[in-house]
Amino acid sequence: MKINILPKILNRGKSAGSCHTEDELSDNTGIAKVAIVGTPNVGKSVIFNRLTGRHATISNYPGTTVTMSRGKIKIADIEMEIVDTPGMYSLLPITEEERVARSILLEEKPNLVMHVVDGKNLGRMLPFTMQLIEAELNTLLVLNMMDETEAAGIEIDINELESQLGIPVVSTVATRSHGIDNLKIKIEEAFK
Repeated sequence: MKINILPKILNRGKSAGSCHTEDELSDNTGIAKVAIVGTPNVGKSVIFNRLTGRHATISNYPGTTVTMSRGKIKIADIEMEIVDTPGMYSLLPITEEERVARSILLEEKPNLVMHVVDGKNLGRMLPFTMQLIEAELNTLLVLNMMDETEAAGIEIDINELESQLGIPVVSTVATRSHGIDNLKIKIEEAFK
């Protein structure tokens, strides 16, 4: 069964996110920052662990009890800090976790935002992707759980989705490490 997962919202004016110059690739620590966002239970932490090799620093966000993980990796010649943010459904926060995740995006200003979604629920999760794009955040969409998506008989044309959104899209099955190497390539391309 092939479904149309591209809502009419995609026909509005869109921004492909912001590009970064070499000088803008890092914060004051000299390290580029990548934030992983998405709703709970889409595999954000599994992807974080696959990218960082589970070398993480777990801490509370200042002034809250919300826990998050930070880790460092090097892709090509770019050293990066990866931040696994608390689950969020949109840029309009309701819970403390969502407020913390939004603060990371707007105050820490990551160079790249990886929006991880459950592929079989893509239509429901794309509005948040559109918010990230409209906020001019440099966004990469990660379609995770693609084994379950295919088992449900759902086909997603990655190239068409990438073309419609104007951002890079990659498919993964993070629990099996499928697509992680391709994800690293997309991250590297996002910085070039």
